[in-house]
Amino acid sequence: MLAYALRRILLMVPTLFGIMLVSFIIVQFAPGGPVERVLAQIQGTDAGATGRFGGGAAGDAGQSHYRGAQGLDPAFIKELEQQFGFDKPAPERFAKMMLDYATFDFGRSYFRDIAVLDLIAEKLPVSISLGLWMMLISYAISIPLGIAKAVRDGERFDTWTSAIVIVGYAIPSFLFAILLIVLFAGGSFWQIFPLRGLTSDNWSELSLLAKVGDYFWHIALPVLSLTLGAFATTTLLTKNSFLEEIRKHYVLTARMKGLSERQVLYGHVFRNAMLIVVSGFPGAFISAFFTGSLLIETIFSLDGLGLLSFEAIVNRDYPVVFANLYIFALIGLVVNLISDLTYMWIDPRIDFETREV
Repeated sequence: MLAYALRRILLMVPTLFGIMLVSFIIVQFAPGGPVERVLAQIQGTDAGATGRFGGGAAGDAGQSHYRGAQGLDPAFIKELEQQFGFDKPAPERFAKMMLDYATFDFGRSYFRDIAVLDLIAEKLPVSISLGLWMMLISYAISIPLGIAKAVRDGERFDTWTSAIVIVGYAIPSFLFAILLIVLFAGGSFWQIFPLRGLTSDNWSELSLLAKVGDYFWHIALPVLSLTLGAFATTTLLTKNSFLEEIRKHYVLTARMKGLSERQVLYGHVFRNAMLIVVSGFPGAFISAFFTGSLLIETIFSLDGLGLLSFEAIVNRDYPVVFANLYIFALIGLVVNLISDLTYMWIDPRIDFETREV
């Protein structure tokens, strides 16, 4: 297993390099950029309407490839390019970026006077709160429920819970979030939960117990919104996996030996059936921290990593964009490795030493 883990760790380097290289190349051909955004602000135009490769500008900046550069001193344009590092060739910029990222030096945000790592650390508590609580609650409910549905397959319990699960799967989390706001956050009915923020303004003045209560009071609706879709998916996955294992011959043999249903279920079926659930953990983990929380963070005014990444892309804040991509890609690769190694803990029959990477 050690040799397999070492090979996987070594493969992370070219994989991460390839992800960053493809993303960097795409950005080079994407319209707009930090220089264009500054020029658009100076000219009083929309930054989203500017484009780097959209033709030359007239006037004093006639030799410039930037739109919105009319009437501006070419020396000022050159100064902007130097400030953002665009005075150097793209290969040199990429090489410097990767060397810096290897030591976790992500530079500073273009448009916020703060180091990118400090900015990410500032937004991380929100994403951790949403992601971890969503995963803990969804797995704590969906795995036992999926097992119960598999054991009672076709019974009334299975039918009614399937209806609830299907409805939960069909409703997007952001629509459910809007419904919760309308019902419980002062929309049209009750004002029970707060609408924005992770804590109250007077949080520092509260006692320890009051701080804990205030924290859970604020995250209740966002976490509930995120949990709905994940809960449904994991429940069905668990049920189908257990049903497949329950119908195999080794389960019948265990029952014939006189083992109780609980011993059969958790002593033999569980470790085999949970493999497919564990394999879906990395995707759920990454989704919980970024893709799944973007709309929820926006709806509930929670300033987390999902919202930060989206705003960085819109504003062409490339250090923040690439730092988030690098960190999430690295986390994804590490979690995938941990997920594979967890298979051995669940089922010792799996041998990673003989498995091809």
